[in-house]
Amino acid sequence: MNHRVSILSSHLSPVSTVMASEKEAALAATPSDSPTIFDKIINNEIPHTTVYEDDKVLAFKDIEPQGPVHILIIPKVRDGLTGLSKAEERHIDILGRLLYTAKLVAKEQGLEEGYRIVINDGPQGCQSVYHIHVHVIGGRQMNWPPG
Repeated sequence: MNHRVSILSSHLSPVSTVMASEKEAALAATPSDSPTIFDKIINNEIPHTTVYEDDKVLAFKDIEPQGPVHILIIPKVRDGLTGLSKAEERHIDILGRLLYTAKLVAKEQGLEEGYRIVINDGPQGCQSVYHIHVHVIGGRQMNWPPG
């Protein structure tokens, strides 16, 4: 029995480490008006793989994917929208654009069987970048509850 627990633990350790590092990053992150990593991606200062772009949003592959398909969708202008909890009535159009873009990207990525949309908000929501963003994750069976 101990051998089996040891084997299971060895398989879970990398996942736990990734989850721990995400949690640590979220707890260390603080909102500010300074440029975020996403601003640098928008300005092509950081390499990324674009999957969709229009005048309002940019969608690109996540560098630490949590599924076979993991796309991030961000507004090109932050406009104070660092997280969903900061949304105001003036953000309705961009919030709708983000979700509609998620649908377009999911279809383009072949996620006909389903996908998950995630918006992390605040430290307990595991938000590590204070520039609102939508995760589109798919290509595998999702589990519930998410975590």
